[in-house]
Amino acid sequence: MLTIAAWQTLAVIAGCFGLLILTRWPADAVLVAGVAVLMFLGVLTPAQALAGMANEGMATVGVLFVVAEALTLTGVVSVIADLVLGRTRSIPLAQARLMGPVALFSSVLNNTPVVAMLVPAIADWAKRNNLSVSQLMIPLSYAAIIGGTCTLVGTSTNLVVNDMLTAASGRPMLSLFDLAWVGVPCTLAVIAFTVLTSRWLLPHRKPVEDVFADARQYILEMEVEVGSPLVGKSIEEAGLRQLPGMYLIEVQRRGNLISAVSPREILCAEDHLIFAGDVRAVVDLKKIRGLRLAENQAFKLGDRDSARCLVEVVVSPNFPHLGKTVRDARFRNQYNAAIIAVARNAQMIRGRIGDIVLRPGDTLLLETHEEFVDQHRYSREFLLVSRIEDSEPPRHDRAWHAGGILLAMVAVVGMGWASMLEAALLAAGAMLATRCIRVQEARRSVDWQVLLVIAASIGLGTALDVTGAADVLAHRMVGLGAGSAMTSLVMLFLITAFFSALISNVAAAVLVFPIAVALSGQLGVSLLPYAVVVMIGASTCFATPIGYQTNLMVYGPGNYRFVDFLRLGIPLSLVVGLVTLLIVPLVWPF
Repeated sequence: MLTIAAWQTLAVIAGCFGLLILTRWPADAVLVAGVAVLMFLGVLTPAQALAGMANEGMATVGVLFVVAEALTLTGVVSVIADLVLGRTRSIPLAQARLMGPVALFSSVLNNTPVVAMLVPAIADWAKRNNLSVSQLMIPLSYAAIIGGTCTLVGTSTNLVVNDMLTAASGRPMLSLFDLAWVGVPCTLAVIAFTVLTSRWLLPHRKPVEDVFADARQYILEMEVEVGSPLVGKSIEEAGLRQLPGMYLIEVQRRGNLISAVSPREILCAEDHLIFAGDVRAVVDLKKIRGLRLAENQAFKLGDRDSARCLVEVVVSPNFPHLGKTVRDARFRNQYNAAIIAVARNAQMIRGRIGDIVLRPGDTLLLETHEEFVDQHRYSREFLLVSRIEDSEPPRHDRAWHAGGILLAMVAVVGMGWASMLEAALLAAGAMLATRCIRVQEARRSVDWQVLLVIAASIGLGTALDVTGAADVLAHRMVGLGAGSAMTSLVMLFLITAFFSALISNVAAAVLVFPIAVALSGQLGVSLLPYAVVVMIGASTCFATPIGYQTNLMVYGPGNYRFVDFLRLGIPLSLVVGLVTLLIVPLVWPF
């Protein structure tokens, strides 16, 4: 019988889900409010309501944000994206190329660092190829989740259920790869279903920053470095043909001008590439490995590359170098800054940067040091001084450090030498020590909205547990099929998948496993098929973003809403359930 506290818990959770589905209110605000209501009603104690803030999984995700940001700043994510996704412009092909390796890695590695590593890489790749990132982030998370069902060590849930199974039966009943009989078909089914249906079931949304496109068109001159990985590639192969917000105007090669550049034009060392584009595209272009600002344009600003940033200034009528070219203004000598791009109203300024004559109202994009904004914010020579966020140059010289630290973190966890939290803390500390990331950048990298959602979700799951609501619902649902081994197996999968969408998958498995033991005893059948169904059902947490931490990790970067997970996650859960229930009784008979 459900108590009053249990009914209150179910009502609050239903209300939270309704708000998340029917409104655009932020998930963290809705879920934190739900936990607060349960605390005020006395359903949760303050300690229970705040327990999620001390949860190891939440802390792990927070630390991994720092590791992922370091990989972004050093350019490792771009290399990873190109290796995994290549140059395809087909969303279905990109999904297939992404989901296969991710599922494979997740079958033997903790899936959280796999997703943390790939989220910025996919965001960067999708932006460079002008594709919808919302078509890729959920497939990334789902592949990481389902890949864990292929081996006994794929997820902590499998290990926990296997330990309970061994204790209940008195002997080990599953070996490392036994779950592959059902895990591999489920993984293939998830990949196939996602690739075939995502164009209708997933949204096609641009990143938030793309909604407010910059109308200013800058002219930027870049040089192909000697030894650059771009040398010998065509414009299209190098990914320079259709950059979002940026296009290649001309190429200057050893005194010769190539206009109307063909996408098949082969790049050579020391080519000067003239681009036109908005400010965010300029920032992205500077992060491409093998390109640098033209030497006679950017000058030398010293060796503190990591302290550089981009700043926009608007030239005032009092600017002392009006009527001079960029080359003759010798901007660096007076301001310790280099003019790297110029925008003039809606006009297209052709020619090299150094030949542009400066006029009042011109917008200059400067590469300078962080102190420039404070020093010139109120200068009469500029009408506006504004720093461009996230415009620091990539630290390609630190890429090997960051890549090595990432591999060491994964290896330490894979070998069982440390927990995921311990390994992530060591990796974040190593990233700071090797200057792959600075302290202030590490602080900015943490997505507190995701962490609040995780903590609040744990609080709601605790309420289901302590009020007995979860236990009563589980027994009633599974009891509907208690007279038949197959029917009870179906009900067991449904209730496990249901709870894994609301509470953690480990908690769902621990809650449901005793019911599986009771059912097998009542029917006089083997416990093994029931245990396997609990393992797979607990990993079928596709239907909500709060069902698993990797779902939450892609929620913001994919620009998703709560209903997006329901639209694809519910049918996908049913597909996995169908595959599981067809295979399990054949491999592990009752």
